[in-house]
Parts: sequence; structure tokens; C-alpha cells
Amino acid sequence: MTTLDAAKAWRDQDPDPVTRAELDSLIPDAEAGDAAALAALRDRFDSRLAFGTAGLRGELGAGPNRMNRVLVAQAAAGFARFLLGREERPSIVVGYDGRVNSDVFARDTAELMAGAGVGAILLPRALPTPVLAFAVRHLGVSAGVMVTASHNPPRDNGYKVYLGGRDAGSQIVAPVDGEIHEAILAVASTTTVDRLPRSTDHEIAGEEVVDAYVAATVALVPRGAGAPAREPVPFVYTALHGVGWEVAQRVFRESGLGEPTVVAEQIEPDGAFPTVAFPNPEEPGAMDLAYATASRTGARLIIANDPDADRLAVAVPDTAAPEGWRRLSGNEVGALLGWRAAERLHRAGRQAKLAASIVSSPALAAVAAAYGLSYSDTLTGFKWVSRVGGLAYGYEEALGYLVDPEKVRDKDGISAAVDFLAMAGDLAAEGRTVDDHQRAFDERFGAFASAQVSLRVTDLARIATIMAALRDGPPASINGVRVQQVDDFIRGFGVFPSSDILRFWMDGGARVIVRPSGTEPKVKVYIDASSATGSAAERRADAEAQVAALEEGMRALIV
Repeated sequence: MTTLDAAKAWRDQDPDPVTRAELDSLIPDAEAGDAAALAALRDRFDSRLAFGTAGLRGELGAGPNRMNRVLVAQAAAGFARFLLGREERPSIVVGYDGRVNSDVFARDTAELMAGAGVGAILLPRALPTPVLAFAVRHLGVSAGVMVTASHNPPRDNGYKVYLGGRDAGSQIVAPVDGEIHEAILAVASTTTVDRLPRSTDHEIAGEEVVDAYVAATVALVPRGAGAPAREPVPFVYTALHGVGWEVAQRVFRESGLGEPTVVAEQIEPDGAFPTVAFPNPEEPGAMDLAYATASRTGARLIIANDPDADRLAVAVPDTAAPEGWRRLSGNEVGALLGWRAAERLHRAGRQAKLAASIVSSPALAAVAAAYGLSYSDTLTGFKWVSRVGGLAYGYEEALGYLVDPEKVRDKDGISAAVDFLAMAGDLAAEGRTVDDHQRAFDERFGAFASAQVSLRVTDLARIATIMAALRDGPPASINGVRVQQVDDFIRGFGVFPSSDILRFWMDGGARVIVRPSGTEPKVKVYIDASSATGSAAERRADAEAQVAALEEGMRALIV
């Protein structure tokens, strides 16, 4: 089938007037020989968004290489086939965020699942991803789908898949992702979406699901007799135009953590994300409004969720920073929350495991060792972190934290915010700050510093070129620091399955990890170093100097 034939066939089955109109404007021009129009069609139709361990994620638009109602219908029907082949009477809960078409894609999924014979439950409105992940376990269903592109650019959307039963509500991993992908391709190659059976005989979940999530999250904060003294810390909250605020507000209030000052311009869901270039708190400028609000109101902490509220960013006052505020890295927050988790286990006399992805700081392993706890490194992604047996706490450096694995088997930015705010309140009652606590961490466990280099590309082939160059000709040194050992995960490494990851161990113990992003067109470099010599300040300065030198060297290598 030619590109033009594929475009016409897609248009003829497309229920969405917006994407049909997109093709109606391109097809005649391409037939008339317009090179730009034909190139635009080829970009949409000569490849397909692959269904992988992150589900689907891509730009909105027509064709199999975009997120649209046809692609989602094929995905829903294929996933339904997979579930029906796995269980006699499967069930699913479907959630969605505030992005463009998230509600439409979610309703399509619920109707197609019901039409295929899968018991379907649709969450009552746009809600955070952690609520959907919680609902999979709470409702005891076979699977869950969350329609979200998380912190991706505004024009993106996505389709995240969870499995219940023996998978306990975690995201899918290989080989299941491949099996679902094959089922989707079978649907796409044998029928059109207008012929797929649909039914509106699906449930709408009641408020009980949201109430139960809130109650379970509030329970993270000890209150009453025996609880530590706590002084609520004045803080600013931003939802970054996402869906976090409604649920977060309830949790903050019912936990006794206080009512935050909100960033008014970013508090309501808005799929256009008008105040940010990228709705990701890690991106430059994303938290500028939060900094301004906090400075104006005298807040002592900033709490930010990404648009689907599965990630948490924290900022603290810093007179040396241009905005007067410093965003803590994911590794800093992850290590402090890990210390808090280890202390909880110690007080309870419990043995359990801490875990982090391999690109996260070694700091959590140091905490685990100090408390006599087990520790696991995992491949990148919470689909791996959440599956660690006996897990009490896990995190990854990309602002993802799992503080309550019994409730949710995925990162949860609202629960993590509650745990961090409770920690800050405990410190405030002692007359101490988060920075004081960080210094205490450095004194006890050593100072750990990290940095990241992200290279965003427009040509995806460049990612493979960069990885191949580093793999075929690894550097002998990086900015004058000798490379001691190279670990290549491409054919598997130790307990890890095959992954496109390179890890360089440096003289002095620092490390550099390079990998393609799993969700964005980026090459990502993770740099970590530590120091346990001298005072806390000296340790911090030494670790940061090591990281700065390696960062400079890696930028020269890949940028």
C-alpha cells in the first residue's frame, strides 16, 4: 500500500473531524505533487508508534506515527484481545489527565473494552496518575490504562498500561509489551476501527476510589499520641497546569500539613500549558512562577507536581541562587526520603528493601548499608523499581518516588510531597531546615553529588549514532579523569537484561552512565561522585568538583 493509499484508508475510518481534516488538507496537495505535503504524510504513515514498556507516547495528529483516536482504538482493541487471552473474565480501570483528548481517548478505551467483553470502569473525571495506579490494586482489576503524556511537551499524549493479578498493579514489562504490540498490529491489519464493537455499558467509578486514595495517603503522616512534634512549614504549590491540585489539596489539609499558597496561573488543568515551554519541573523556567510566588509570600518551601502528579519537585530558599530559590535534584530528595524510610523501618524493627534505578545516586545504597537493609539497583523506570520484592521505598532521579508500595506500585508525586512536607515539619519543630538535614546526611553517609546532561535531538538516528560511537570507541579518559572500566548492557549485564546503557567507572570511584531516554528524543548522561573526607562542607565541595569536571568532559564528547 502506498503512503497515499494508507492515508486515505486511515482518514476513511477516523471518527475525529480534526485529524480527518488534517488528512483532507494534505492528501490533495500530495496527489498534486507537493513535496512538503508528501513528506508530511510519510512522517505520519511510514512508521508507527511502537507499544513498549512505556505504552504509547507521541505527538497528537493523524496517522499511525501520531496519537489519535484511530491509534488508541487499535491499542484498546488489541489490549482487550491480550486480556481475554489471559483471563476468562478480565476487567480494567481507565483514567485520564487534563491533556488535549485525554478524556476522549479514555472514553474510547472504556467503550471498546466493554464492547470486547472486558469489564470496564472509567474514573469519574481527570485525576492524577497515582489515583489510577492505586485504583488497579484497590478495585482488584486485571489491568489499568492511564491516558497521559506526563511531563512531555504540550502537543503530546500517551497511553500507560498497568497489570493487576500477579503483576500487583505495576506497569508492563517485556515480554508482555511485545505480546500486546502484536495483538494491536493484528487488529490494525484485519479490521477498521469503525467496525470494532463498542458498548457504553461500562461503569463510572464513584468518589469512593478518590476518597480511599486520599485516606491511604493521609495515613502516611503519623498524628496524635506518640507522633513526633511537627510545625507545618509555609509552602507554595504548583500543579504546572496539571491535575494534581484537587487531590493534593485534600491530602495536605487532612494530613495537618497546612494550606499552601498556590501558583494561581498554573493551578487549574490546561492542556495548552500556557506558562511553560515544557511542563516538566526539571526544565529551565518551569518553576519561575513558583519561585516568584514563594518570594512574594514568604514561603519556606516549594512543592511542584508535574501535570499528571506522579513526579515531585522541591525547592528551598537559597540566597546564592538568581531567583532566591534552589530546586533540589531528584537524587537529593530521593536520598532524604530514603533516609526517612530507613528510620521508619528501624523504629518498627522491620527488615525490608530499598531500591533505585541504576542511573540514580549511590546515596540510597549507602543509607541501606548503614541501617543493615537490603538494597537493589534496577533498570531505569518505575516498572522495574516497583517490582522489587519486599520493597519499602524506591526512587529514580527523574523526580519519581515510591514511599508507600502497599498502596501504589508506581511513582507517586502526591504521597512523596506529603512525606517530604511531614519531614520538613518535623525538622521545623526542632528548629532545623532541609539544608540542615542535608548537611547531617553528608556527615553521616558521605556527600553525594550528581549532574545530568540531556541532548535533545530532532533526528532520532543521531541517538543511535552517539551510542554506537561511545560503544565502539569508548574514551580512555573524560576531562583528564581515567576511565577504569566500561560496562555495556547491550547484551545484558549481570542480573540486568539487555539494555542500551553504557556505564563508565572512573578513577576515584565516580561514574558516568549514558542511555537514550525511554520517553523523549534525548540522549541522557548521568554523572555521580561522592566524598567522605573532611567536614560536611568539604565533602560536598569535593563531590561537586568531581561531577563538574566530568560534566564538562561529557558535554564535549556528545554535544
